[in-house]
Amino acid sequence: MSTSKEILDYVKNHPSGKVKLAVADIDGILRGKYVATEKFASLVEGRLGFCDVTFGWDAADLAYEDGQYTGWHTGYPDAQVKIDLNTFRKIPWENDVPFFLGDFIDEHDQPNSVCPRQLLKKIISECENEGYSPNFAQEFEWFNFAETPETAHEKSFSNLKPLSPGMFGYSILRSTYKNEFMSDLFELLNKFDIPIEGLHTETGPGVYEAAIKYADALQAADQAILFKTAVKEIAYKHGILATFMAKINESLPGCSGHVHQSLWDNQHQNNLFYDEKDADKISGTMKSYIAGQLHCLPHILPMIAPTINSYKRLVEGAWAPTTLTWGIDNRTTALRALPGSKKATRLETRIVGSDTNPYLAVAACLAAGLYGVKNKLKLEQPATKGNGYTDLSNGTLSRNLFEATQKMKNSELAKTLLGADFVAHFSMTREWECKQYAKVVTDWELKRYLEII
Repeated sequence: MSTSKEILDYVKNHPSGKVKLAVADIDGILRGKYVATEKFASLVEGRLGFCDVTFGWDAADLAYEDGQYTGWHTGYPDAQVKIDLNTFRKIPWENDVPFFLGDFIDEHDQPNSVCPRQLLKKIISECENEGYSPNFAQEFEWFNFAETPETAHEKSFSNLKPLSPGMFGYSILRSTYKNEFMSDLFELLNKFDIPIEGLHTETGPGVYEAAIKYADALQAADQAILFKTAVKEIAYKHGILATFMAKINESLPGCSGHVHQSLWDNQHQNNLFYDEKDADKISGTMKSYIAGQLHCLPHILPMIAPTINSYKRLVEGAWAPTTLTWGIDNRTTALRALPGSKKATRLETRIVGSDTNPYLAVAACLAAGLYGVKNKLKLEQPATKGNGYTDLSNGTLSRNLFEATQKMKNSELAKTLLGADFVAHFSMTREWECKQYAKVVTDWELKRYLEII
């Protein structure tokens, strides 16, 4: 369905009498509600009032103490949300109930400065003003457990039973085990307009990986954020608990959310990362884009490694990068250049974990790469050949969320790329995350100290 009239007619005639709406919070969690069909009709031209606590609390619904955007000092009023009809979908596991995403706007109908989707739209607009059209895709790895929310809570989220045992990546055999779930994922996600290019088991007990088809940057981020929630909802139907935590266990590999990206001309005809005459088939534009990411990503690392847990994944020898490196088809570097055909040449940013907010991950990658293109940065750092973990020539990534957040909070470059208001709010939320972790007594501490100390 391509026209507003067709969409609205579908909504009006759906027998459920309801519509599902969602917005993304700062952690990439979809917050939403059902509204009656009659109510939705008035929202299309108007606005939806949605409590601004969406940006005033954390993933556990704990209110921030130091937030300036909203808090007890403001009374947590409604923020305004504009429904984006272009995001229309039917939810196939809910009898094709109509679904839409929305954007937060301010009282003057301008983009809300702390809304992740609005931030991405701003970066895309800057990119298009430079004459480029960004194509992106995100791929995800995640663990599946033969558990429910109730059993996981009863077990205090420990000793959970994996959907399948053992380390069995790319297994044809394991794709047959619990095949009803895997088949539902592939079929229902595609019906939900999240086109899946590949789905397979990854190394690790109960681990799957999916590659989502590329699209323009905003659509790609919409697909990615909907993918994560959709997988969880489909898993519920099968008595399965899916998680996109970056690192479940210190003895197992982490879960990535690699972002693939390329810049095309505004007519979407030519991949501007491809150069047939270059020895590596990489254009000057792509080299500047890579140089921009190497330069900028350390300043905005919490955008692509947003949780305490993210940094448990970014360790040597665990299929996640630790150094500021790039290479050609090298899976040990932070940036993996994939030169090939005119259509497929792209950059893969491998720092990104599956725990990211896709709007912020895509915005960070695009803003950093675009900085290099706009400023014509030279890619002076040679491509890493061999083990990227040992190439310390351009430095290493921050070791934890607090260190990364302080760098972002005090970075003029981050404020230039993303806006001072967003950087202040986002940095506050990451500092809050660090404070919550700092006061908790962990299982590791109990096992190490309780008897002996």
